[in-house]
Amino acid sequence: MLTIIDKYILKRYLATFSVMILLFIPIGIVIDVSEKVNKMLENKIPFMDIALYYYNFTIYFANSLFPIFLFLSVIWFTSKLANNTEIIAILSSGISFTRFLRPYIIGASIVSVFVLLMGFFIVPAASEGFNNFRYTYLKGNGKELMRGENTNVYRQINDHDFIFVNSFNEESKTAFNFTLEHFDKEKMTYKITASRIKWDPKKKTYILYDYTKRTVGELNDVIEKNPEKEVKFKFELADLTPVVYIAETLSLGKLIDFIEKERKRGSGNINTYLVVLYKKYSVPVSAFILTIIAVAVSSMKRRGGMGTNLAIGIAIAFSFVFFDKIFGTLAEKSTFSPLLAVWFPNIVFGILAVYLLRNAKR
Repeated sequence: MLTIIDKYILKRYLATFSVMILLFIPIGIVIDVSEKVNKMLENKIPFMDIALYYYNFTIYFANSLFPIFLFLSVIWFTSKLANNTEIIAILSSGISFTRFLRPYIIGASIVSVFVLLMGFFIVPAASEGFNNFRYTYLKGNGKELMRGENTNVYRQINDHDFIFVNSFNEESKTAFNFTLEHFDKEKMTYKITASRIKWDPKKKTYILYDYTKRTVGELNDVIEKNPEKEVKFKFELADLTPVVYIAETLSLGKLIDFIEKERKRGSGNINTYLVVLYKKYSVPVSAFILTIIAVAVSSMKRRGGMGTNLAIGIAIAFSFVFFDKIFGTLAEKSTFSPLLAVWFPNIVFGILAVYLLRNAKR
């Protein structure tokens, strides 16, 4: 059962967190507009596209900086409770510090569930709209950068087929020097080559130019040639070179399926995709850790008042984000374990939370 004090603290927890988000998001939008307004005017971007971009920006921005918003909001209102000697009054009434934490933990649980569901279903769509707009309108050669720096593709597309294409172009759906090799029990049974391959989205077929198919026989190979041939394959060229931010745009189920498919294809970006997957779980857990740290830091009345608590809070919050970004990038660019990289900040700050909580109880 929640007591009057529990309801009072829980209400302040959720209200301050909401106000913090509503306060900083407009500031983020204003800064973003000031940086990009010239590009938007140069490219003559339709107003509805800009409006949709800032809707997606709001969700993307709030999700990215959620740990900072939560931490600062808890620091803020807990420091006010401490300065008004409300915490001293609560603890003097016989309530233990652990019991005092109950409404904070309930608040962190509500926020965690909300962030978890957003990360599974809402943030991916917002991330797709946000990044598509940036790469389409705001980055030079953005449509080429969408697919990464390497336009040559060599992939295993299923258990039997391997494909190679050179200079893949997303806009024209065209690639050069196409090769497809089909293997049966580690033995190549046929090979298809073409100087150029083009995807026809209406017919859902490929047009191969200077088509050659060599079927390997026991005694002699059978060669078929055609200057132009229409063929159906069970893949799309766009699937072979997914956009660099593809993992951020997929809901949980689709992301798990995508990672499994890319693992079978031998993709070199598996670590990047795994970092995105693991963060969907680690970020909500950080709500509990940061809440405990914030309460432990700000529950004591200090000589410097709220300003000292906020300064300590900002330093800790940005240290958490720094660790999160550094280890995330380390996992993406090296052989460092993505699971350890994503959870390392939570482990380190979890230990810090236990230490600060033990000191606060004294």
